[in-house]
Amino acid sequence: MLTAFAGAFRSPDLRKKLLFTLGIIVVYRIGSVVPVPNVNVGQLHTCATAAQTGAQAGLYSLLSLFSGGALLQLAIFALGIMPYITASIILQLLTVVIPRLEALKKEGQSGQNKITGYTRYLTLVLGVLQSTTFITLARNDQLFTNCTGLLHDTGIFPIVVMILTMTAGTGVIMWLGELITERGVGNGMSVLIFTQICAAFPQTLWAIKQGHAGSTGWVVFFLVILVGLAVMLAVIFIEQAQRRIPVQYAKRMVGRRVLGGTTTYIPLKVNQAGVIPVIFASSLLYIPQLYAQFRPNGWGASWINANMLKGDHPIYMAIYFLLIIFFAYFYVSITFNPEEVADNMKKYGGFIPGIRAGRPTQNYLSYVLNRLTLPGSLYLGIIALLPMLAIALLNTQSTQNFPFGGTSLLIIVGVGLDTVKQIESQLQQRNYEGFLR
Repeated sequence: MLTAFAGAFRSPDLRKKLLFTLGIIVVYRIGSVVPVPNVNVGQLHTCATAAQTGAQAGLYSLLSLFSGGALLQLAIFALGIMPYITASIILQLLTVVIPRLEALKKEGQSGQNKITGYTRYLTLVLGVLQSTTFITLARNDQLFTNCTGLLHDTGIFPIVVMILTMTAGTGVIMWLGELITERGVGNGMSVLIFTQICAAFPQTLWAIKQGHAGSTGWVVFFLVILVGLAVMLAVIFIEQAQRRIPVQYAKRMVGRRVLGGTTTYIPLKVNQAGVIPVIFASSLLYIPQLYAQFRPNGWGASWINANMLKGDHPIYMAIYFLLIIFFAYFYVSITFNPEEVADNMKKYGGFIPGIRAGRPTQNYLSYVLNRLTLPGSLYLGIIALLPMLAIALLNTQSTQNFPFGGTSLLIIVGVGLDTVKQIESQLQQRNYEGFLR
């Protein structure tokens, strides 16, 4: 990996792309620390620090994960990339149930451009809704527990300005991500998520050291780093693992030309669903926590506070693990259609050796996919539970104090591998003649 980066900076064109990407990242980080107008910065910082170390710290971990802590500071880029991720997931799910969107998906680049446009509009709508929610909570002193005076002025005009500023920040983030995709290196949105997660690592690691007195703090500090590196190696191994199903194409005459006769394969990853099941499960588990926070005397609130508020509770961990397995199967079932793959293979004369084309191929693909999804979902559940296990082992107060686990680790490894692969592929294009020598 280091060789790839060193070679990239020796290539003028690729060096320009890398420097452009780093410049966008700097702009993004500046917008993540500049607060919107009308915010009492001192009071907000005090309340955010207390929230992240208090009993309800788990409630704010996902909120700050994709914004690098900017959301808890009510910054210009406070919403981060979360509205775009939500909009993308919604459009991806709707593509399965709405025939018009499914037809656009099959139209190629033109249809994909229209779906991208719909995603942008939905992102802005979600940005307005989410910014309105958080600003209203801050205005009513409900954003943090037992915290008041977050805003200087609670009038209508200042509130509208804050909402518009946050929504505009969401639009700028989309633009920055597309600039990285077009003129930089890697997928722009993924790189921005990667940046925000990594930005919280130094503070998180130092909080682990500060949580233990004397030399014990340094021992725990380096132990966490070693464990994190070992887990990261295991995640890389699993993320790269795939089942390759061989496919052969029969020879056919097209005019005077003979086409086909090639052998290829269908790569089915062990973790076919990626990080989406963890995000879905985390989001669903925050719903009862929000209910208990805003309706402390409501039905079932006492049971939620006793069993669902802290991540180290066995009931919470069991429900979280089962939800991840469920969403892994659910997401794989809607993103990979064995019937469509089997029909396409049959249309172009492809077949799996030993398997008849058509329905037998579809059944075989479904069988293999289900067998692969089980270890993939168990792997996701174990990785997601690592921060919760760290609560008991390291005697920390929140999952925020253990960065090497769950959603953050999966995103860091996935984006890092994808970016390095793109750099290496561009290096091979520019040094292809050198490889032949």
